[in-house]
Amino acid sequence: MASVGEALIAGLKARGVEVVFGIPGVHTVELYRGLAGSGIRHITARHEQGAGFMADGYGRVSGKPGVALVITGPGVTNVLTPMGQARADSSPMLVISGVNDRASLGKGLGKLHELPDQLGLAAKVALTATRVERPEDLAPALDAAFAALASGRPGPHHIEIPLDVMPLPAPAPGEPPLTPTPSLPPGLDAAARLLAGASRPVILAGGGARRAEAALREVAEALDAPVIQTANARGLLHGHPLTVAASPSLAPVRALVAEADAVLAVGTEFGQTDYDMMVDGLWPAPARLVRIDISAAQLRRHEAEIPLQGHAETLLPALAARLPSRPPAEGAARAAMARKGARAGLDAGLAACADVLDAIRDAVPGALVVGDSTQAVYAGNLSYDHDRPGGWFNAATGYGALGFAIPASIGAALAAPGTPVISLNGDGGAQFSLAELMTAAEEKLPITFLIWNNHAYQEIAWAMREAETEVIGCHPAPPDLEAVAKSCAMPYRRTGPAPADVAAALRALPPTTGPVLIEIADAAPPLDRPA
Repeated sequence: MASVGEALIAGLKARGVEVVFGIPGVHTVELYRGLAGSGIRHITARHEQGAGFMADGYGRVSGKPGVALVITGPGVTNVLTPMGQARADSSPMLVISGVNDRASLGKGLGKLHELPDQLGLAAKVALTATRVERPEDLAPALDAAFAALASGRPGPHHIEIPLDVMPLPAPAPGEPPLTPTPSLPPGLDAAARLLAGASRPVILAGGGARRAEAALREVAEALDAPVIQTANARGLLHGHPLTVAASPSLAPVRALVAEADAVLAVGTEFGQTDYDMMVDGLWPAPARLVRIDISAAQLRRHEAEIPLQGHAETLLPALAARLPSRPPAEGAARAAMARKGARAGLDAGLAACADVLDAIRDAVPGALVVGDSTQAVYAGNLSYDHDRPGGWFNAATGYGALGFAIPASIGAALAAPGTPVISLNGDGGAQFSLAELMTAAEEKLPITFLIWNNHAYQEIAWAMREAETEVIGCHPAPPDLEAVAKSCAMPYRRTGPAPADVAAALRALPPTTGPVLIEIADAAPPLDRPA
């Protein structure tokens, strides 16, 4: 009979898991027993935080749970930050860890990797946290986690297995239960009537809409409604006349919402980093709001005239089928005005960064661009039209963790073989996870790591100056990035920050089967924000 550890791997395989991210340790040896010969690919991260961000990137691109396998204690605490980012951005993730033997838990015996309450700690961040107390508990724990990942709002889930349970004989894992087909919620007909009767409708598309582009386009065109996209929705309706690929934190975009007589919000939680980035409290309450969201709890947080619970992939086609088409009128003009105003409202520095993003998109069409918290990413989140649904995501929204882009791009590359992946980092954020470059090199993943080196935590330096605080700690010396690339056996290029120079560097890359590093060398910036 297989052990619990072997049954775990078989259970993951039966549920469609193809890749796991982790670092083996003495407390997970029994969990690794079943990996050899399972067909599941193990990616060895250099830090558990990296493993978690890899799982996040994999989940965002594939739509399937990214799985991280970590040790007891420090492995769990190290992966909590990626779990926080995944929860904030609704990214499907399953973290599986060990925990000390059952008889010792909570007793403070000084065991290796001991925490006072590991399960309770994980439960504060994870959507669910479960301990496998007996071998027969394993299959139900997996079933519950995967059912929640398939039917509820995506996010991180945690399962821990005690050391003394891992080697015990376990029942053979059965077939995973089928996910029931959800029924359509009441209110669709009323929603269609409300929206069809509006003369100036607007659509707010969040990350929950990114796998429903065709139906979103159909609804937008039927309503002649501009489609405002949050950061996690970028790439939807690229280049379409109704697209407003700009942040609802910007005044011209807010004006579009304020003038609307009906608003359809799809898969968006109305979070601060999308709707109130400047923390000015001026977001206008949408008139006659119809909301589509997978989460009942989320629907309760922001009152809507018609709340509709369900996946956008299911409800948008059903809504489209109920809408009469109308001839195009002012929707495209309203969208164009908001787009133009949003881009014109960027300060000179952010506008220059946005121009670089346009150049990157045009040089490498159809790429997945995975970003960290850095100036170019801030600019893109404010105003940038990507050309691939789900192809623009970063950690500058929601939880806002630094060190995301390098490992998350690794997960993204594994989820979409053959798709170009660009990892967009600042020199400060890159140093949080620079070691994961070796994971990309070891796995020969075709990722272009762009590191914008301005020798500073520039945004923080500006904030300290504006607060009339002495600027301290904002200029950590970056490493020699050419030497870093050489140490990872990857090609290196250096370019300036002009859009044409960055595009030329991307186009000039030689054919390669592995990662490359391009340093965008920017002069050390002044402390004053550019006008």
